Amino acid sequence: MKTVKLFVLATLLALAAGTANSATHDIYPDPSQAKADLAAALKTAARTHRRVLLDFGGNWCGDCQVLDLYFHDAHNKAILDKNFVLVEINIGNEDANLDLAAKYGIPIKNGVPALAVLSERGTLLYSQKDHQFSAMRTMQSSSVTEFLVKWRPARTGCSIIVVDC
Repeated sequence: MKTVKLFVLATLLALAAGTANSATHDIYPDPSQAKADLAAALKTAARTHRRVLLDFGGNWCGDCQVLDLYFHDAHNKAILDKNFVLVEINIGNEDANLDLAAKYGIPIKNGVPALAVLSERGTLLYSQKDHQFSAMRTMQSSSVTEFLVKWRPARTGCSIIVVDC
């Protein structure tokens, strides 16, 4: 069974690397869009009572590609869509949107992808200080699930045991 898991992981990584190299699937929009995307996300979050999830990375980053796969697996996508407005912030070749990274306490030098969570009003709730997600290729989708569940907004009437209420 462990061999099968390793094979699946290797296949995902190969696909992610191939996607990054061919640039057929850009996750991160042009760096110039970041501030407008963030402003729009904050409006949406306030209106829908969701949090804003900032994902700093680059289309060249294999770990960012894996994080994107994990964000979009069926279970995580449901949690993400219900609780967060995702903003993918392109850092270029570690030379773009560094002002936004600094504003939200993201030390790009520690690696990407790097995440920050904002309240629906734009208050910083979490900022990745270390390289927790910069080695996504060695992590499982459940790591992303745990993160999303931990940082989703509290819902009144929800049980602690329920993963998605």
